[in-house]
Amino acid sequence: MEKPFSTSKVTVEYFDPHDVFKLLAPGLVPRLPLRNLHWQSHAGPLRSIDTLHIELVPAGEKSSITSPISSPPPSQPLDRVVSRDDGFQTQIGATLSSDAVDQTTNRNSTPARRHQIPGLRRTPYLKVLLVRCDDNDSYKSHVRQEIRDWIKSNTPPSGSKRNTAENHDAFEWLIVHLVIPNTAAATQPRDSGSVSEKSSATSRWRPGSSTLLEKMKSDFNTSSKSPADRVAQIRIGVNDVPYDSLPRVVPAVPSGYTETEQETENSWTDLVSKFRSLILSSFDLRVSQYEDDIKEKDAQRSLPGWNFCTFFILKEGLARGFESVGLVEDALVGYDELSVGLDMIVKDQASTGSRSAANALLSYTEELKHIALKARSAIAGAEYDDEDELVDLQSSHAEGAQPQDSYDDIPISSTKKPYRDMIVANNVSVFDFRCYIFARQISLLLRLGNAWSTREELLAKLKEQQESALHGVAPRAPPPRQKENEHEDLTMLAEICRRTLEFVPALSQVMRNDVFAALSEMAKADGDAASATAQVDPVISEVVDNLVASFAFSIAQQILAQTSTKALPIPETVLTSPDGHEPKSAIPEPKTMMHPARSSSLAIRTGGGAGVSRPPPSPNIFPGSQSGGPPSPFLKAGLEELAARRAELYILSRNILAECGKKRGWNDGWANVSVVGESTMVDMVEIDLGDEGKPTNNDEQITASGEPVVSIAGIDSKLLKTALDNSNDFYRLYETLTDKALRHYTVADHTHSVHTSMADIAVLKYHLGDYSSASGYFWRTTPFFGESGWSLLELSMLVMYSRCLERLQRREEYVKVMLKLLTKAAAAERDRQEWKSAFRRGNKDDVDYPDNEAIKGFLDDLLAVTKTLPNELRIPLSSFFSIVEVDGPPEYHQGRDGISLNLKINSLLVDSLKIDTAKVRISAAAGRPVKEIWFELAEPVTIKPGKNKLKLHSNQHAIPGSYEIDDIDLTGSNLRLHHGREVGQPLDKTNDFIRCPNVVIYHRADTLDVRLHASRHIQLDRNNTVDIELDSGWNNLISAEVRVKAATGGLRLITSEAKCVGSPVDLSKPPEAGLFYLDSIPQNTKVRIRFPYTVEQETPSISVRIDVTYTTEHGTFFFSRTPVIRTALALGVNVQDIFKHEALFSRFTVSTADHSPLRLFKSELVASDIYDSDFGLPPSGPVVIFPRQPASLLYKIFRKAGVKIGKKMQKTMYLRLLYSVLEDEIESLIEDSLMASLQDTPLHPFSRLLCSTVIPHVRHGLTGYDLEQAALLRVIPTTFLSSVNWARYFIGLGKTPNGTDYSQALASFLRTWQAENPKLILDTSVSAEPRSILIPVDIPSLTIVHTADIWLQQPVQQSPLSLSSSDSPTPTVCANQLLPAILHLKWTRIWDTTTPPSEQADVEFSYELTAPQDTWLVGGRRKGHFVIPAPQSSDDGENRYSSTPDTEAEIPILLIPLREGWLPYPGVDIREVRPYDDTAANGNNPSGATPVNHGNHGGGRSPVHFETDFRNLGETVRVVVDRARVTLSLDASGPGGGPLVLDMERRAEGVGGVSGDGVRIVA
Repeated sequence: MEKPFSTSKVTVEYFDPHDVFKLLAPGLVPRLPLRNLHWQSHAGPLRSIDTLHIELVPAGEKSSITSPISSPPPSQPLDRVVSRDDGFQTQIGATLSSDAVDQTTNRNSTPARRHQIPGLRRTPYLKVLLVRCDDNDSYKSHVRQEIRDWIKSNTPPSGSKRNTAENHDAFEWLIVHLVIPNTAAATQPRDSGSVSEKSSATSRWRPGSSTLLEKMKSDFNTSSKSPADRVAQIRIGVNDVPYDSLPRVVPAVPSGYTETEQETENSWTDLVSKFRSLILSSFDLRVSQYEDDIKEKDAQRSLPGWNFCTFFILKEGLARGFESVGLVEDALVGYDELSVGLDMIVKDQASTGSRSAANALLSYTEELKHIALKARSAIAGAEYDDEDELVDLQSSHAEGAQPQDSYDDIPISSTKKPYRDMIVANNVSVFDFRCYIFARQISLLLRLGNAWSTREELLAKLKEQQESALHGVAPRAPPPRQKENEHEDLTMLAEICRRTLEFVPALSQVMRNDVFAALSEMAKADGDAASATAQVDPVISEVVDNLVASFAFSIAQQILAQTSTKALPIPETVLTSPDGHEPKSAIPEPKTMMHPARSSSLAIRTGGGAGVSRPPPSPNIFPGSQSGGPPSPFLKAGLEELAARRAELYILSRNILAECGKKRGWNDGWANVSVVGESTMVDMVEIDLGDEGKPTNNDEQITASGEPVVSIAGIDSKLLKTALDNSNDFYRLYETLTDKALRHYTVADHTHSVHTSMADIAVLKYHLGDYSSASGYFWRTTPFFGESGWSLLELSMLVMYSRCLERLQRREEYVKVMLKLLTKAAAAERDRQEWKSAFRRGNKDDVDYPDNEAIKGFLDDLLAVTKTLPNELRIPLSSFFSIVEVDGPPEYHQGRDGISLNLKINSLLVDSLKIDTAKVRISAAAGRPVKEIWFELAEPVTIKPGKNKLKLHSNQHAIPGSYEIDDIDLTGSNLRLHHGREVGQPLDKTNDFIRCPNVVIYHRADTLDVRLHASRHIQLDRNNTVDIELDSGWNNLISAEVRVKAATGGLRLITSEAKCVGSPVDLSKPPEAGLFYLDSIPQNTKVRIRFPYTVEQETPSISVRIDVTYTTEHGTFFFSRTPVIRTALALGVNVQDIFKHEALFSRFTVSTADHSPLRLFKSELVASDIYDSDFGLPPSGPVVIFPRQPASLLYKIFRKAGVKIGKKMQKTMYLRLLYSVLEDEIESLIEDSLMASLQDTPLHPFSRLLCSTVIPHVRHGLTGYDLEQAALLRVIPTTFLSSVNWARYFIGLGKTPNGTDYSQALASFLRTWQAENPKLILDTSVSAEPRSILIPVDIPSLTIVHTADIWLQQPVQQSPLSLSSSDSPTPTVCANQLLPAILHLKWTRIWDTTTPPSEQADVEFSYELTAPQDTWLVGGRRKGHFVIPAPQSSDDGENRYSSTPDTEAEIPILLIPLREGWLPYPGVDIREVRPYDDTAANGNNPSGATPVNHGNHGGGRSPVHFETDFRNLGETVRVVVDRARVTLSLDASGPGGGPLVLDMERRAEGVGGVSGDGVRIVA
């Protein structure tokens, strides 16, 4: 759907000599307007024209047929003469005075003379000739000649060149041939080539003749310079022709041709396409000519006689041309450029003071002059009589154009005067010129915004606005009627408002100068000498002010009406009812009344409309105010900007009203507000001593008129005039305008402006005595100004708010407001103190701060009310106080536990405040075991204004660590002052409330102490234990409770098995879950509590939190610590077992578990009930075990004789090791040295702090190399501690009595101690209480142990060439020598401790001799089976468990060595033989290995575990070759192509080595 009555319209003139347009119109008009046109601009990108309306004008007539349009409202006659370019709907048949120049002449008469200024002409873009030709004969006889005559008379000659004037009126032409049914032309195809394609029967009549369409194209498309196709054909259907116009005679010889529907539609498409291309072609020619003329005229600007008005009309013609084809943006740019040109002309005239005849604009407007004179006469009480009186500001001279009462509220309209005629005549003022340009700009912007309305609708909206404003309600005027699928461009509407905000101030000054110039010239013409003082005449000033105010107010109201749209979701009004009884809860929040809802806090920039930048929106959320959900997807583009611009127009209207009201003594309430902080002194007035005799302007006004002049004369706006009639209407309109601005700002999301408007309403309500409504507005808007930096303004509003609540008897709300008032006053006092203490450069303006005397006494009134409240009020401590800091380090008491903390606090109140209780919490950083310590006030104190000191105490004594103050609570009179902060946040001294929150607490010597030790005696098959050592220090404990809690994941403390060890004090009660009770403990007594623990996973260390609550004669104290101890074993033990027939040899390898060496003092393998052990000679001293040098302990284990195995007999042996860790010895040595050096010194209280600081450096400073060196030399150097910066570990401890910082004193002590003790000697003696570990040693249970031994026959026949003596244990034989031998097998069951003798059975085994094939050739019985019988009960002693000569096997074998060298004996592989044995599961048993069978095998018998002791393992036989000489052939005749041995000689003697001549080579 298109815009109704659009002005995007071009004229198409049609010639209809055959009266066929009525047949063409039903098919053509529905296909209009033209759509989606594209025109290539000469100075820019391709322009798109969405819709182009066509005005079809018959030649010689004024009536026109336009594109399909909506019917006008029935209330408006069709012949209404209304402008089509002023932003309102244009009616059918509308014309313009200046546009009708070319239409007033009858087109059938002589052609009208062109106007000399091209911009005033209006000519068609396209001329169309409608032709009816029924057959070829008629075409030849007269139709062709008629077409030629029409072309000759209506188009320029084809060979001539168009002149400039013709290019301004460039047009194209088109011939449309209409084919009527039942004619010969209807039986012809469009072209002769398609006859055979369209007809089934070939025409026999004139098969080679051309059709009518081809003849026309051939006759009139012959020009090579005009390639455009200018001939179109439209066939009219039978049903589209009236019956009386349908030919009755059918051609005698039909061709059989029938046109399809698709061809018909293609013909219409072709016609519309020709319309598009030809219109754009003529438009392009016109634009080109206009641009050339404008460029030429602009270049002549500096020449004499150049006239801006003529240039204006020419350039406006181009702009109107753009507008006619729908390029409204280009038209708007043209008017913007003309506006800038007018500014330059006015500026040049003002600067030079000369007015050339060509560019001279009228100095004043005649209409303004008459209105000013009439108003002056009305003030003077005289009648103004003027024959040429013009009652309207810009009314037209035509009578009956519009009634006065309906037309005076539309001050901006391009048709109120014949502006273009005035400009052409050079008879226009600057005021009229600006009004016309602005009116045209607004009309174009309204078109771009799609905001169209009739003038009557606009007047109706203005009237409704007047009525609603005067009756105190503000319903939104109905938006202009639009079609459902049309949408307004809110961005363009916002642009209209923005331009209006710039236009009104500029035009107001022009209007003011215009009126003064008119009255001054009139006075000069009358010879009045007082003309020079016309501007200071109070009557004239009042008249001019009224004229300007009325005109500006009317413009704002007009633009507000024109930009009103239902697409702008304005919320309901927040104004309360007139009776003022609406409850506060019923007042809706602006945010919640929006639709669509908006939760974004995006700041919308309003541009330079008002010339003032908007402050950023406040992030403050008011009580009960919440944003309404997620952003709506229906939020239109430009909605917020439009709302903001309209709100500024409402504020502009309100400011105009307020200025008029000030003259009448009516103000908005702000003038009566006493701002807190204002000086009570009378304002001083600056007096110029040099101008004592000159009266001021005010004196002149009072002298001239006696009193200021106040009148409504000159105010033509009915709304403004009615509002200034009485105070009630004034305040009602003021409130309504403010409320409308507030609601628009709400939609625009301009938080600052919303609250500013709300504050204006609040102060107005307070001024008018409506305290209930005022309190509601104060409640909403007061918090905003404080956060935006308007402190004094907020204080003033809080004072008014509190007075409202006091009048309304709302005590709880009164308390809250008073708290806020005192808080803001304290904040101002804080700012004042910071301003005074800050360093200032240069001269800066002093800042106004509240007067303390004005607020004094409010605190006592507040506390009197808070005492009566049922609940405690909690407010931030920073509201009343500033600069809380720790005054020095904590104080430690001598002779008892506990610490004190001193705080400095600065009160910002003007009155004293009594504090009943005070608490301060200090907390450790994240990850610290002890989280917090509380300090409390001992007795109530009174805090006076200014600086104060508070001393707080804590019985949570000396929990060492670095803390920060994170919580402060002060309570008094049911008022709680609280401050909290995050621990670890970075400090900002300029903004932080707590300047110095850090508190360092150290563990003082001689106080109660708790330590955690890992047990020094460890037994691996039992739970490990830990010891808690409680040192009472100088305290006589009356009672104590020790609570333990695991601080390591997976750690479980078995406190039910806890007991006291090595101390005279025992637990007073049985231990509970993690809790131990102790009775009185004397001074300097240590109590050790031991309990076991378990862990889910092995960890190198564990942590336990220990809390001790104890009571002394000084009170109850608390101490907490979470120590970490290492629980990982310091050593590791590996064992290797070797089973023999009668003994088991176990080798224990002891190594270190970390980089620290160990000292092993003693080792012992504790016997069990079955087994005993022997050890060799023990070492003479401790054995030092290094990380890469472990110690080996070899024990011989054997069964005790005569011991029978029972079920409850202990089989496990234990390996006990006594040792010490060198690193622990070094740490103890350094700690003892430090404690000894600190004894009886002033630094003795810091001994625990020093040790806890130095020992970690010792642990991390000593490398593995240093520890190994110390283990060897028994000396530990201390030089590695000299490079540590010790002072940074002792910061915050205070100063010594002589003023030295303790950090420096302790660092100096450590340097001195290191210099005096460069080396510390380690003790080499056995420690008094060494560490011990008891490791369980389980003896493996083996069913059988086999012993296999190969005996060579004795004596072995030595080779005669043997190189060894006969006494050598290694026999020497020759290669391939036969060696008889015996395989001896025996067994024992003494190592089977799990199977009872009664359950033991015979076991069958197999043996096999194995040897490499290239080493030994084994003969004899290589494989065989043997059976080991079960023990017999008749056997006595151990004989039944071991083999006897009768049960042992001696198997003869033959061994033949195959190569020389030291050959190991063949191996013996013994396997168990079972029924259905799976040999693949057992595998092969290599020599010396111990095959062990796992799992149950067939037969249900338990598996047999056995080992084989191969006695020959490690023994060898030396094999030599007895060859003395070998003869070889080096050719390839040997086996495999190798050398061939030809001869070999044996050695004759075995003395000596092998000769060098032993090998002879034959070639």
